[in-house]
Amino acid sequence: MNDVIETILSHRSIRAFKDTEISSEQLDCVLQAGIAASSSSLMQVVSVIRVTDKNKRTELARLAGNQAYVETAAEFLVFCIDYQRHYTLNPEVRPEFTELTLIGAIDAGIMAQNCLLAAESMGLGGVYIGGLRNSPNEVDALLGLPQHTAVMFGLCLGVPDQHPELKPRLSPEVIVHENQYQPLDVDKVKAYDEVMQAYYQARSENVKQQGWSDQVTKKLSQESRPFILDYLNRKGLARQ
Repeated sequence: MNDVIETILSHRSIRAFKDTEISSEQLDCVLQAGIAASSSSLMQVVSVIRVTDKNKRTELARLAGNQAYVETAAEFLVFCIDYQRHYTLNPEVRPEFTELTLIGAIDAGIMAQNCLLAAESMGLGGVYIGGLRNSPNEVDALLGLPQHTAVMFGLCLGVPDQHPELKPRLSPEVIVHENQYQPLDVDKVKAYDEVMQAYYQARSENVKQQGWSDQVTKKLSQESRPFILDYLNRKGLARQ
């Protein structure tokens, strides 16, 4: 096992950071790693907004559901779908196609994961902030996003001030299928539920009496952010 794989397999979401800055050299490496990520047809349809204004950080923390680490992390990056640069080059560009919105969301995730892995390889830590989509119109206005550009998520980065337990994942036997989709082996999920129950009961913070399947099926049984499509439509995205 090499250092890259060890870094990947050691991933933990970090929500407590030391009051230590990330050097400009480290930040540049993180961003360059993100820009080097795969891009569909080299369209490069992602923009990253580095938020350094303290007042904006405070407001973003509130809009994201009062997640304090948005305000306290050394760096906070916001990843956005961005077809405005392409539209500026040629107004015949059609950003409203749903496939292009999917490409933008996929490429944003790929870029951000490169950024986080680069940061973790340098001893830094981070956590993604999907909560920005709780109030997408307000976040959009705060960051001055133009038409054909939409907020996807944020990423806190900093020097970790915690070492949370490694969260177990589903087995490859459940996730990986060969040649065609296979029926779910419920017994393997039940075994994973037992592992997660033990993890939740043993961890040092936010102890729970819950398995994975109950947790996720409850979450998926109700609509989440029903206003997102209207937001994307307003930004000239995901219309067709």
